Amino acid sequence: MKNLLLGLFFSSFIFANEQIPAPTQKQPILLKNGLIHTVSNGIIKGAILFENGKIMRIAENISPSIDTKVIDLKGKHVYPGLIAAVSGIGLVEINAVPVTNDHSERGDFNPNVRANVAYNPDSKIIPTTRSNGVLVANVIPGSGLVSGQSSIMMMDGWTWEDATLIHPSGLHINWPNMGIRTNGRFQMSSKRQIERRKTALYSLDKMIEEGRAYSKLRQTKTRKAEEYHNEDLRFESLMEYVNGKLPIYIHANEVRQIEAAVSWSKRYNLKIIIVGGRDAWRTTTLLKTNNIPVIYENVTSLPSRRFEDYDQAYKSPALLYEAGVQFCIASSGSAGGAYSVRNLPNHAAMAAAYGLPKEIALRSVTLSAAEIIGIDKQVGSLDPGKDATLFISNGDPLDIRTNILQAYIQGRKVDMNDKHKILYHKYQEKYRQLGILKE
Repeated sequence: MKNLLLGLFFSSFIFANEQIPAPTQKQPILLKNGLIHTVSNGIIKGAILFENGKIMRIAENISPSIDTKVIDLKGKHVYPGLIAAVSGIGLVEINAVPVTNDHSERGDFNPNVRANVAYNPDSKIIPTTRSNGVLVANVIPGSGLVSGQSSIMMMDGWTWEDATLIHPSGLHINWPNMGIRTNGRFQMSSKRQIERRKTALYSLDKMIEEGRAYSKLRQTKTRKAEEYHNEDLRFESLMEYVNGKLPIYIHANEVRQIEAAVSWSKRYNLKIIIVGGRDAWRTTTLLKTNNIPVIYENVTSLPSRRFEDYDQAYKSPALLYEAGVQFCIASSGSAGGAYSVRNLPNHAAMAAAYGLPKEIALRSVTLSAAEIIGIDKQVGSLDPGKDATLFISNGDPLDIRTNILQAYIQGRKVDMNDKHKILYHKYQEKYRQLGILKE
């Protein structure tokens, strides 16, 4: 216990982010003479005005009021903040250091777990992520059969309360493996694997049936007042999901998993979103017919079967788009991949290089992601009335050579420094002092 407390004490110093969160927007800001990439309505050569954290107007010419801060972009670009549709950011710092990980709970059934209360706004991963244009993330728990509820977080804030944009955004289920594995690290017998699958599927059915029964019981008018004190937090958390008001995120990659999850959702009339979706390109008719969106997070994966093309993972987003399946791209939803969220624009760029239209690739990490996770009325595109969550860049964010110059989250000017930039400037100075690097 003493060692654990010491670990927590020192990790608070080692892993704390020294940057100061931005204050609330104090005055109107006008960005003029730029290329405004609205995503929803094309590109406007002109200006964008935002006040009190909201976009007020986008036009070729905007006359500012006397108290407006005017910034001349001189031809630079303005984009909506990129959105990580699923991510473990803020819940894990270094995988090999347990005291920095808070992405999992013990047990298979934890629908009451909330991701936002465990979110660490001082994570050093957050500044490096927003330096690449990712300003909003759907932060998810990651263990067991029913992991818990995700929260949509902004990449700036003093506390988790400040950073929370929306909670809850959905319930997360890790769909059981539907096949039999006989190689690799899975040494379990076929019989045992079948038993585990049946148990997991039975548990999911039981969760919905008991959740609905509990919901009806909570709504009845005949119960005595004192009985309301006997609430079950797990089933309290389930009510909006079992009644179809909020989505259930099904983490599934293989064809049989996707097919089984869709069948389950139809049987209980549930609203689901497929996360992972490695084999979604093989089930496009099923997904399109049932209006089930996909958060595709396998752009840089290796082929999963011998007969698949070497570029199958790269071109799968294009196949989903051509089939009319609603989808977005995520870099990695697993808690262990929190650090890779900064690579989100690179994943979209890879999909664009293998057939996905460039404008759709950009949309897949902005407006399409916002639509799927339910925040498109607030972020995802540059439109009057939406949050001023945007960034200024010197080029296309899907081009790895582009630099994000400044970001705003709900109109707040965010500190753009990060650990990578600090080290870059540090070693620049080292080689200047050695006379190797000239001014």
